[in-house]
Amino acid sequence: MKQKKLLIFMPSIEGGGVEKNLFIISNFLAYKINKVFLITASKKYKNKFNRKIDLILPKLNIWDKLGRRVKYLICLILLIKKFILEKNIVVLCFQANIYCIILCKIFNKKIIVRSNSSPTGWSKNFLKNLVFKAILNRADRIIVNSLEFKKELKRRFQVNAKCIYNPLNSKEVIKKSKYFFPEIFKNKKSLKIINIGRYTEQKDQMTLLKGLKVLDKKIDYEAVIIGKGFLKDRLINYSQNNGLKNKIKFINFISNPYPLIKQADIFVLSSAYEGLPNVLLEALTLNKFIISTNCPTGPKEILLNGKGGLLFKVGNYKELANKIVYYLKNKKKCQTKLKNAHNQLYRFDYSSNLLKYLNLINELI
Repeated sequence: MKQKKLLIFMPSIEGGGVEKNLFIISNFLAYKINKVFLITASKKYKNKFNRKIDLILPKLNIWDKLGRRVKYLICLILLIKKFILEKNIVVLCFQANIYCIILCKIFNKKIIVRSNSSPTGWSKNFLKNLVFKAILNRADRIIVNSLEFKKELKRRFQVNAKCIYNPLNSKEVIKKSKYFFPEIFKNKKSLKIINIGRYTEQKDQMTLLKGLKVLDKKIDYEAVIIGKGFLKDRLINYSQNNGLKNKIKFINFISNPYPLIKQADIFVLSSAYEGLPNVLLEALTLNKFIISTNCPTGPKEILLNGKGGLLFKVGNYKELANKIVYYLKNKKKCQTKLKNAHNQLYRFDYSSNLLKYLNLINELI
């Protein structure tokens, strides 16, 4: 009998929602599959993985400091080496999907691709669209994390994907939310707003800042934005130049943001595109009302097309400001929406969604 072997491919681990799913899924599979390998160039996260997982890492320690493309290259070389050594192995790819599919086809290996974010963010180039359309369908299985995402891949690339929702460990979120963290909001009477995400074009916190600028003299609020990224200075400068310095606090990325979410009244997601944002599921777990962009994909699905929260158009900071005012004036209605969304969190059940990954992998191993 052939030994079951799985190789998980994730060259660049950067600490976001995709990575959170990587850790959860990988560690679960380590107990269910005979042998699990994982290729990455990000050594600093190796302690996040179960000891049963055989980590394949570059020997030098410089890779964590280099860009994603360089990490792709070194990990693809490691992948080729592994293909030469291992005959019976299936690949679960979290990143660099097209490159990984090409190598798997060359070496006659089966591959499951997990696509993490809406094509809206990565398919604007005509040539790139052609490449994805030609190669993505060559994967043996494709996983997406929302039904809207599945429809989008079908419409754009004629790809038949399987939707497996992100596994939400609500017990862990609640447990970690009870850890002590100093009060981050100064005024007990103010509306307390929180946003968590990398400081990138995708997360578009500038729209949030502009919305808060509109509300500057209209309501009493405080906002906290948690994250890291290359746009941090631009966001801070906007805040300072527009008289928001005393109302908006920027906090560096932390591994456990749940005690901070717990202190807030509302969570605002300002993203231009997503896949299925974990942070919304976590905010709902902690019973926080959500105002989110109606971006592709995920928020509309999580918030039941507006019956579980408030949605606004991507980039429309004036509409965001109006939604925040609506929340203040209609708290009872908003609590009903929050209850609706919270009651539907069973869709993202931890165990059942992890088993879907295992069943799909077992079809190929």
